[in-house]
Amino acid sequence: MVKLIFRVHLNYTIFAAQMLVKPDIYSEETKKTQVIKMFDTISHKYDFLNHTLSLGIDKLWRKKAINSLIKINPKIILDVATGTGDMSIEALKLNPEKVIGIDISEGMLEIGKKKIADKKINNIELRKGDSENIEFANETFDAVTVAFGVRNFENLETGLKEMNRVLKSGGMVAILEFSKPANFPVKQLYNFYFLKVLPFIGKIFSKNNLAYKYLPNSVMNFPESLAFLQIMQNCGYNYCTQKRLLFGICTLYNGQK
Repeated sequence: MVKLIFRVHLNYTIFAAQMLVKPDIYSEETKKTQVIKMFDTISHKYDFLNHTLSLGIDKLWRKKAINSLIKINPKIILDVATGTGDMSIEALKLNPEKVIGIDISEGMLEIGKKKIADKKINNIELRKGDSENIEFANETFDAVTVAFGVRNFENLETGLKEMNRVLKSGGMVAILEFSKPANFPVKQLYNFYFLKVLPFIGKIFSKNNLAYKYLPNSVMNFPESLAFLQIMQNCGYNYCTQKRLLFGICTLYNGQK
C-alpha cells in the first residue's frame, strides 16, 4: 500500500514538474513545441556556449558515458536528443557499425550534419525524430545514449519506455544529466553560477531571453539520484546504477534491458 502511494505521488510529482518547467511558462504552447523553437533559435551558438559554460568538462562526461558501454560492445547505437551530434561522434570510439542520432530540432541537426560532413564520417546518420515516438522497431539497438536531453522530454516516462522498447535484450542505456551537488561549498558556488552567471552569459551570446533561464529551472525541478533510478526501473530497466560526476554537478545513469 505504501509502495503504491509512493508510486502515485512520484508520478504526479514528475507530471506536475514536467508540465510547469518549460521555456515560457506563460505560453499555451506545449513544452515540446517550445523546446523545438528554443533549440532552433540557439543552435548556431549552442556548441560554443555548451563547451564554454561547462569549461569543456562536458566532453569528459560524454567520454565516461560512452566508456560505460564498452563491456557490451554495441554495434548499432541510437543517440536520443542528439542535438549537434557530439555524443554520436563520441560513440564512434566503441567501433560500432552504425550510430543513428535523432532530435526534434531541425536547427540543431543542421549544425550536426555539417559537423559530421566536415569530419568525413560515414557511419553516423542524423535524422529528425521524437524521443517519445521513436520510429524504429522493437529491439533494434544494442545501446541507447542521451546526453543532457531527458529533462527536455515532455513526458519523461514515455520517452524512457520508448528507448527501452527499441533496445535489444541485454542492451544498455547511458544517460547523462545535470544534477544538484549537495555539499558545501560546491552547492553554493554551483547555485550562484547556475542561477545567476550562466543565464546572464547565455542571454548575451545566444540572444535568447528564455533558453538559459529554462536550463537551470529544468535542472532544479528534475528528479535525480534514487528518484530517477526508480523511474528507470518503472520503465523496464534492470541493474540501474548512477555515478555522480564532479561533486554531483552531473550524473551518469546506466540501465540494462
